Amino acid sequence: MLLQRLQELLRQGNASDVVLRVQAAGTDEVRVFHAHRLLLGLHSELFRELLSNQSEVVLVEPRDCAAVFDKFIRYLYCGELTVLLAQAIPLHRLATKYGVASLQRGVADYMRAHLAGGAGPAVGWYHYAVSTGDEALRESCLQFLAWNLSAVAGSAEWGAVSPELLAQLLPRSDLVLQDELELFHALEAWLGRARPPPAVAERALRAIRYPMIPPAQLFQLQARSAALARHGDAVADLLLQAYQFHAASPLHYAKFFDLNGSAFLPRNYLAPAWGAPWVINNPARDDRSTSFQTQLGPSGHDSGRRVTWNVLFSPRWLPVSLRPVYADAAGTALPAARPEDGRPRLVVTPASSGGDAAGVSFQKTVLVGARQHGRLLVRHAYSFHQSSEEAGDFLAHADLQRRNSEYLVENALHLHLIVKPVYHTLIRTPK
Repeated sequence: MLLQRLQELLRQGNASDVVLRVQAAGTDEVRVFHAHRLLLGLHSELFRELLSNQSEVVLVEPRDCAAVFDKFIRYLYCGELTVLLAQAIPLHRLATKYGVASLQRGVADYMRAHLAGGAGPAVGWYHYAVSTGDEALRESCLQFLAWNLSAVAGSAEWGAVSPELLAQLLPRSDLVLQDELELFHALEAWLGRARPPPAVAERALRAIRYPMIPPAQLFQLQARSAALARHGDAVADLLLQAYQFHAASPLHYAKFFDLNGSAFLPRNYLAPAWGAPWVINNPARDDRSTSFQTQLGPSGHDSGRRVTWNVLFSPRWLPVSLRPVYADAAGTALPAARPEDGRPRLVVTPASSGGDAAGVSFQKTVLVGARQHGRLLVRHAYSFHQSSEEAGDFLAHADLQRRNSEYLVENALHLHLIVKPVYHTLIRTPK
């Protein structure tokens, strides 16, 4: 009832003692708000100072901020408001300018939540987060862009990526892409639109992991790529390195060159050579299993060699500490653990442990998809340590029993299993 009365107080202007005239910058458009000095001052030190000795003020705001000023004032009276995606940045700007910390946090949380669901404009919000110093929002935008780079690179947002953002994305190993060639083509399209200085273009082209591209595709790039025609000299050493890598076995290559660099580490590739999708319908029902094959390594020497992986999914696995115990030492019956006490578990193991994988260990990644506006986007990613067979925190907070769970798409769990080969450093022994 109190909130309703406060809302009526704002709408009707009863007993108001201040007038705010909000002008949209660069226009003659002015909106007038009859407000109350006490309520504005309770939320904002800036309002308290502005209204301490005057009852009418003119506030010149950017057009997008002026358009949502009524929502901003309503929040000061009622402590709540509804937000559209396009209103998030102007409301956050107003909250920052007038020092309304609770609204700042609320809008930032809204933006991060809608990034996770794939609804927010990640590129625009990233640039805004950088301009305001909001590190948490910046990291959330970067993570979303890394996990969904294929979707973003094919959208209008890709043209708005700044050189600074591109420099943040290209070195990352957690980028989710069809393959490295897709990243090269996306970069080439960006270079054609942005036309950055040669130094920026060359740094970006050197961030491509050319050893991850098969030799036949490298030949085509050298023959047809406009970017390489302009900047080929800047990456000539990297292309030579890639051809050398593909020409010899990794163990032989490692005798002469270091395999520890990021150029030899695959990103999260969706191509069939590196993993497989797995859709689990009604995942809360029972255990499931599947198997798939991946290429032993990205080297051309290993292109025909495969590793088979077995996967087990259990929706209600119980740790030892929670497994049923029916009686204590005195014979007193103890309650058994309930099924809902368990948590989802995913185990990925090689079908055999032969010598084919000598010099290689495997890092596993599981992507969890969510559908947004007809697109299947990556909502969560879980990585396994190279020596482990399962992710300890896999879907730790997921409620798979709930049909509208954020982890489910039409009551199905959409996973993509990825296995990345990691080459060992060759240990040389002195003669």
